[in-house]
Amino acid sequence: MKTYKGELIGSTIEVVGSKNQTLIGLKGKVTEETKNTLTIQGDSKKKLLKSHITIKIDGQTIEGISLQKRPEDRIKK
Repeated sequence: MKTYKGELIGSTIEVVGSKNQTLIGLKGKVTEETKNTLTIQGDSKKKLLKSHITIKIDGQTIEGISLQKRPEDRIKK
């Protein structure tokens, strides 16, 4: 499982997999990140559970479960 060590806030992401099929294809800029959620701003503001999504960022496909840490802890390691 790939992990993403960079900062997510300010990055543009696309949801490529989700337990909620209506979220697939959703694109936006990450405006907020917590241990368990990402908030993205696209056409509207959406809060996404990291454990339920797979995202594409900078050409990489990342399982949301691998991001499920506090942002500062994920970047340190």
